[in-house]
Amino acid sequence: VNGIEINSMKIDSKVTSRFAHNVITSQAVNRGNVHKEVVFDVELPKTAFITNFSMTIDGVTYPGTIKEKEAAKKQYEKAVSKGQTAGLVKASGRKTEKFTVSVNIEAASKVTFELTYEELLKRQFGKYEMFVKVKPKQLVKDFEIEVNIFEPQGITELEAEGTFITNDLQNIIKKTFSEKKGHISFKPTLDQQRTCANCSQSVLDGDFTVRYDVKRTTPDNLQIVNGYFVHFFAPTNLPKLPKNVIFVIDISGSMSGREIEQTREALLKILDDIKEDDFFNFILFGSEVHTWKETLIKATPENLDEARKFVRGIDTEGMTNLYGGIMRGIDMLNAAHEGNLVPKRSASIIIMLTDGQPNVGISNTQDIQTHVKKAIEGKYPLYNLGFGYGVDYNFLEKMALENKGLARRIYPDSDAALQLQGFYDEVSNPMLTDVELNYPENEISDLTKTSFKHFYDGSEIVVAGRFIDNNQNSLTVDVRGEGANDALSYTTQQDAEQTAKASQEQEYIFGEYIERLWAYLTIEQLLEKRIAATGEEKENLTADALDLSLKYKFVTPLTSMVVTKPEDYDNQDGIANKPIEGIDIFTILLYLRSQVFSNILFVCLLSAAPQLSYLYTAHPTWYTSVDGDPHFIISVPQKEDAICFNINENPGAVLNLINDPVTGITVNGELIGDKRANSDAKIQNTYFGKLGIANKHLDLKLTVTSEKITIQNGNEKTGFTWLDSVTLQQEGLTLIINRKKNLVLSMGSGASFVIVLHQVWKKHPLHQDFLGLYTLESDKLSEQTHGLLGQFFHPIDFTILEIHPGSDPKKPDATMIVKNNELTVTRGWQKDYRRDPQHGVDIPCWFVHNNGAGLIDGVHTDYIVSSLF
Repeated sequence: VNGIEINSMKIDSKVTSRFAHNVITSQAVNRGNVHKEVVFDVELPKTAFITNFSMTIDGVTYPGTIKEKEAAKKQYEKAVSKGQTAGLVKASGRKTEKFTVSVNIEAASKVTFELTYEELLKRQFGKYEMFVKVKPKQLVKDFEIEVNIFEPQGITELEAEGTFITNDLQNIIKKTFSEKKGHISFKPTLDQQRTCANCSQSVLDGDFTVRYDVKRTTPDNLQIVNGYFVHFFAPTNLPKLPKNVIFVIDISGSMSGREIEQTREALLKILDDIKEDDFFNFILFGSEVHTWKETLIKATPENLDEARKFVRGIDTEGMTNLYGGIMRGIDMLNAAHEGNLVPKRSASIIIMLTDGQPNVGISNTQDIQTHVKKAIEGKYPLYNLGFGYGVDYNFLEKMALENKGLARRIYPDSDAALQLQGFYDEVSNPMLTDVELNYPENEISDLTKTSFKHFYDGSEIVVAGRFIDNNQNSLTVDVRGEGANDALSYTTQQDAEQTAKASQEQEYIFGEYIERLWAYLTIEQLLEKRIAATGEEKENLTADALDLSLKYKFVTPLTSMVVTKPEDYDNQDGIANKPIEGIDIFTILLYLRSQVFSNILFVCLLSAAPQLSYLYTAHPTWYTSVDGDPHFIISVPQKEDAICFNINENPGAVLNLINDPVTGITVNGELIGDKRANSDAKIQNTYFGKLGIANKHLDLKLTVTSEKITIQNGNEKTGFTWLDSVTLQQEGLTLIINRKKNLVLSMGSGASFVIVLHQVWKKHPLHQDFLGLYTLESDKLSEQTHGLLGQFFHPIDFTILEIHPGSDPKKPDATMIVKNNELTVTRGWQKDYRRDPQHGVDIPCWFVHNNGAGLIDGVHTDYIVSSLF
């Protein structure tokens, strides 16, 4: 592709005791006669941690080093101004995040990339699953996936499949297993990779998945190696516990249309799976809270039929009284237990589904968390399902973790109903409650989690720890839990010699795998605890997780990996960061200043003066704009159409608008709000009150507020006000201020900018002056440009399907396919003030809801930065 040929790509996985060590090696050659950029781009499981990355260029290897984020940031920013290369990990799909690194390679030269990552494979539905995202993007002369599995307990079944596997490719998957070893290989030839006989496109595009399970002669398995142990607990053939399930469902107006249809579909399928010994109920919350029945109801055939009728009639109304809905569910479950309406030996759970944020009743999320935790008192788990991107996922996750449950994002795709049903399937078969694994306190330290509210059929509990005495080689564990008929209580023992006998096949074992498994699990659980922690507890959890991340060289949300390239290649540095679902990752963006990182549009165009109209004639339809509170318009010239969306964020937030590492230009904007909050408005109005434009290569900074303009060139500062009329030219800078209207700015060889002053009546009780930004000649910025605006300087395509009436008769809804996402959009219009600063012009566009979710990569909070510069 473009003169770059991938010679080889090998994915080598070793799995020992459920712990996977994966190495991806790829060699690329520049066949061209000029230097070119080579990009290594791979998607990894979100549950994995990168542990190493290196590049070998013409025989010299340049390794990555893992550091605390702040230290990595300083090293990275020192080098990044000298080049455009970077490496990063970013959120990508439901199960993956993307690692990307690029480097310039001389003509007729080659580079070898090697990426290592590790993960603990989780057991679901009776099998461990490992998947590899396969997408080489071109035919590869030597392509191979090889998986070697070693399980001391023995392997009972092993399967491999690929979403891209055709009948012709099926026979290429080689699979063998016996006793403790399993082996899978997939090595298609060039011709076998082709989509057709003479095609140059590759059929390799999708997921390659390996599933297996182990022999279980006892309920658990202990392994001891060099002072560390791991304990796997997964009893079989237990009778299932009856369960008591309350479904708390958001029926607010934002759930209307496809979301409520998919919810009904999922609930109907779930009703088909509810057992007759189970108890259940539905609670619906919009502005008001409605219940199907006053108490939990047994799942008799008659009651299930009545429930199906109720579910088919669920419809949307009102706003989001989340607090009222969740508290009604807790109260109902508490009353059922206190009144002995449900079996004493049963498992109770609450499953809440919401697509928005609380805005009726108690809407402060911290207050809701406090009340919910006090009401549940640890008696049963709370599972929070966040539908779409409009939810406060941090809040849902914290509240679930505080109540022994978990949060899960439900992606607003065509299979959302299956996602909902799939989650229910995971928790639909409880086998034990109140599981406790007890280890001798005087022998063991640094234990991972040992207490579990529920054990579900087909899953597995994993505990790891460290011996106080490194020479100790035996361990006794007491296991307790409550089953359907009686209590489970037994003792299990293991010694290091037994583990050694079971693990004689050393070629399958990578390093101190039990110790690394312990470190991985410990870090994962510390980071999870940290989500709901505050104050000193949070600081201690952070410090412990950071120490382990650095010691064992894991790229976690607290660490970064810096890759330093040689001087001959512009001393370019890359950085790998670990994003985490639902966490505000604005700090990551500070470090990714030189990466093509798809972002949110946030351009501010406020009224340009009539005398500047000549500036817009070159590309009259190529514009990006935002005005007011703030409303965005993205022009898509090839469609002769536009896309628009709104962003809601708090005053004081600083947003990264443009970031081009090649020209060194960055633009950030700080939001202001109205003089006082409007008590009738759900969300405060916000505008840009301050803009910061910098060119790092020229050491130039321009700060613009509604009152003054400040230029800093090195250590020298120059100031102007909006009452001035100025034309200024100096090295690398051209500035024109049109009194009380706008300013035109050009820095170096990059794009030019128009900043417009919006003035309001000084005695206005609510509004205040604000600014806008318009970018001219954006094609002068490099292809590496990103930022809230910068991503839309590159072409974007979309398809509109299924236009149908919406809630507003004047604004039809439709389905938009954009960036491989399927979105519900609404036809509307936004104001463009370029030619008419006072009244503006209505621009028709397709409106994307929920802060541009699905149009933008990530979420809009990903692009909050700490300061203007």
